[in-house]
Amino acid sequence: MATNTAASVRQKLLNKSRAEKRPFQELLQYYAMERFLYRLSQSPHSGCFTLKGALMLWAMQGQTSRPTRDIDMLGQTSNEPEAILDQVQEIIAAEVMDDGLHFDPDTLKAEAITEDADYQGLRVTFTGFLDNARIPMQLDIGFGDPVFPFPSWLEFPTLLDFPAARIQCYTPESSIAEKFQAMVNLGELNSRMKDFYDIWLMSRQHEFQSKNLKSAVDGTFQKRGTEIPETNPFSAAFVDSKQLQWQAFRKRLGQDHVPEAFSEVVEAVVEFLGPVMANQGTDAPREIWLPPGLWSLQADG
Repeated sequence: MATNTAASVRQKLLNKSRAEKRPFQELLQYYAMERFLYRLSQSPHSGCFTLKGALMLWAMQGQTSRPTRDIDMLGQTSNEPEAILDQVQEIIAAEVMDDGLHFDPDTLKAEAITEDADYQGLRVTFTGFLDNARIPMQLDIGFGDPVFPFPSWLEFPTLLDFPAARIQCYTPESSIAEKFQAMVNLGELNSRMKDFYDIWLMSRQHEFQSKNLKSAVDGTFQKRGTEIPETNPFSAAFVDSKQLQWQAFRKRLGQDHVPEAFSEVVEAVVEFLGPVMANQGTDAPREIWLPPGLWSLQADG
């Protein structure tokens, strides 16, 4: 890695942060995550990991999605820590065009994640360097969840003029299914405002077929041993009790288009998930969701 390349990239990111009025540290983190995914795409392990979570939503939806510092993935590979560490080490060692980044293999660590996490799995941490900037990296890898109907392929957006990664990623349907299951499983104890926000945002930006959404929800709930609710699972008391937490979450987002009232978001989410909860039989009517918010009957053929 040429030192001048790293310094040049760092300056370009700094210029971009000033021009777009975005935090430099945020751009630095996204650049490091982007270039890690490019190394993954160029490695023999590209088919072993499927991108999910907030970074996937950012790639699909841009800056309207919530920011993140982590890479969430589904592992279609061994869940043994040593095996995962070996794979990640090979990924960060992949020969790619000089992009100024260096990921230090000596900092690689893996630990089980079971508490306060979206899923049970492994957390891999390591450190990246760009010029004199130190960048903490975190991969949260889950195992065993279904992706309906199968993972799609996405060209990950680039911040600068470097080759883009083409990677496997979750479908919006499977992402929604996992978030809805977490909501139902946590019940009144749920403090994950991000899941409500993510489903709300996806419903405003993507078209869905009820049969596909239902299939994804069915598979995820069955895999995780959770019953699908038949009616609105969010009580008025729950919604009221989370308003202050929602306001704090919204403030951190810094996005004016997000409703101030948590009740408005919950109402929109319940309307969107209505066909999944109300019609659990195979004879349920085929409907199509047209963003930002309307279910209508889908014509045959």
